[in-house]
Amino acid sequence: MSAPPTPSSRSTVTEREAREVAEAAREQDWRKPSFAKELFLGRFRLDLLHPHPLPADEDAQRGEEFLAKLRDFCETKIDGAVIERDARIPDDVITGLKELGAFGMKIDTKYGGLGLTQVYYNKALALVGSANPAIGALLSAHQSIGVPQPLKMFGTQEQKDTFLPRCARTDISAFLLTEPDVGSDPARLATTAVRDGDDYVLDGVKLWTTNGVVADLLVVMARVPKSEGHKNGEGGKGGITAFVVEAASKGVTVENRNAFMGLRGLENGVTRFHRVRVPAAHRIGPEGAGLKIALTTLNTGRLSLPAMCVGAGKWCLKIAREWSGVREQWGRPVALHEAVGSKISFIAATTFALEAVLDLSSQMADEDRNDIRIEAALAKLYGSEMACLMADELVQIRGGRGFETAASLEARGERAVPAEQILRDLRINRIFEGSTEIMHLLIAREAVDAHLSVAGDLIDPDKTLSDKAKAGAQAGVFYARWLPKLVAGPGQLPRSYADFHPSGHRDLSGHLRYVERTARKLARSTFYAMSRWQGRMETKQGFLGRIVDIGAELFAMSAACVRAEHLRAKGDHGREAYQLADAFCRQARVRVEELFGRLWTNTDDVDRKVVKGVLGGAYEWLEQGVVDPSGDGPWIADATPGESRRENVHRPIR
Repeated sequence: MSAPPTPSSRSTVTEREAREVAEAAREQDWRKPSFAKELFLGRFRLDLLHPHPLPADEDAQRGEEFLAKLRDFCETKIDGAVIERDARIPDDVITGLKELGAFGMKIDTKYGGLGLTQVYYNKALALVGSANPAIGALLSAHQSIGVPQPLKMFGTQEQKDTFLPRCARTDISAFLLTEPDVGSDPARLATTAVRDGDDYVLDGVKLWTTNGVVADLLVVMARVPKSEGHKNGEGGKGGITAFVVEAASKGVTVENRNAFMGLRGLENGVTRFHRVRVPAAHRIGPEGAGLKIALTTLNTGRLSLPAMCVGAGKWCLKIAREWSGVREQWGRPVALHEAVGSKISFIAATTFALEAVLDLSSQMADEDRNDIRIEAALAKLYGSEMACLMADELVQIRGGRGFETAASLEARGERAVPAEQILRDLRINRIFEGSTEIMHLLIAREAVDAHLSVAGDLIDPDKTLSDKAKAGAQAGVFYARWLPKLVAGPGQLPRSYADFHPSGHRDLSGHLRYVERTARKLARSTFYAMSRWQGRMETKQGFLGRIVDIGAELFAMSAACVRAEHLRAKGDHGREAYQLADAFCRQARVRVEELFGRLWTNTDDVDRKVVKGVLGGAYEWLEQGVVDPSGDGPWIADATPGESRRENVHRPIR
């Protein structure tokens, strides 16, 4: 067997090699329509969203029945204050969730699961996450990115028969990709899996293994060296590969249970693998397919985070309403003061829009008629950012009581409202499963995919003149057809989208016309930027982030309007839904116009110069006058493969 890589070898990966690894893991084809992809190209395909898709009656009934049981469990068996105090989810709560079937929500009934749709799975996560976000994270990590989802999509029948029944009722699973020195740059992955007969031998260290402390089964990403070929003519390709690993295997050590500013009940740890033997039959997919499996799994798995953000928004709205109607300042409730009222309006309108984005994306995922890889990523990005803002506004509305812990409030005789906790708990969602910065780059790559498909060779320095000439001809044909369509559209016709201006309701048709016009403006801006910067476009991360944020706002506006019309049509709070959608769209339009202004008027160039000065030590004098309370130790822990020298804190729950 070849020796595992040393820590020093990690730095040999070039920027180009890292990009190539990420690019190879992308889904290259678009076999189904995508609303968001079309939106970034300047084409407003409302027909892909409207009328609002609906779950089948049988799916809805099964989902509602489970939600009723889960609500009762949350109200009678879960004490969020105890979890916050003890920094641990009680074993009896986890056991109760297993008995309820909550660990098998997304697993097919033939394997012992509940077989819930994505819509109802997300509703369940929003519900249980409102009881305690750490429980939502536990269930989400187990089912959205743990063993069940990749096996459902890529596993063999034998693997499904072996592992899915366990995951549905008894076993907890975890997903292990991140390493101490490897985050969103998997080209530098150091954990290895070396073929040895009918097994692979696993060596390496994984960081931030959510559920890893209590997990029974692990999905592990490891690098397989290339080889001459295996027994029975298998593989030899090598590359980053996915495995199902038994957590109780010899050589697996959970070396630390990590603690965080929020999600105190999270069972997240550091896991070391030392000569761990994994049967080749437990490899998911072929060698080298690990990253593609991970990214494809996340296409729908990412929807679990905005689900819990929606739950948080609903709770923030409830507390803001109740508190602001009771608390008086200068002779009237604080809600009636404009400075506070605008915050409440923001929370209400944004919660409505987030739920619209979530339900629409989830139902499209269930129907599998659209490609939702961009929609799911936008839902995660937008939900995590807006939920943090809503929680921050709630803390501000509550004033000093918002900064005070629930335990302290209760101790002095007031209602134990954990506003500061929800702010801490939500903060991780801007980092989990792709940070905001990484999501910007991931979505931007998909948003410009059509351009790179026809003109990418023009800006690739490694392409020959012949390749560039061919690409130039292709680009000429594409842009000759595409650019004229960005000049005019339905958004300029006053009667477009008349279905969204029913008698007696707010007019939402104007907002949809705005989305259509703005989508074309967004596409023109992207094209201009690509023409201006060409091969340097990928370095303009500030610009790309704003492009993506504009697209997110336009998607949310569209979803909010479609949801409002859906609720009106079925007679379910239609008037109120139209009011909320109108308020949200007006707020979003202000943000969009600001983002457009910042596309070309910003401090990006100045910021880059300052950063170079900071890294070069030019401003070290500015740091004087303080003490650093940080402890000693390396910035990044040593992750050299080898036998563990620490106590195993693995704690399976039975």
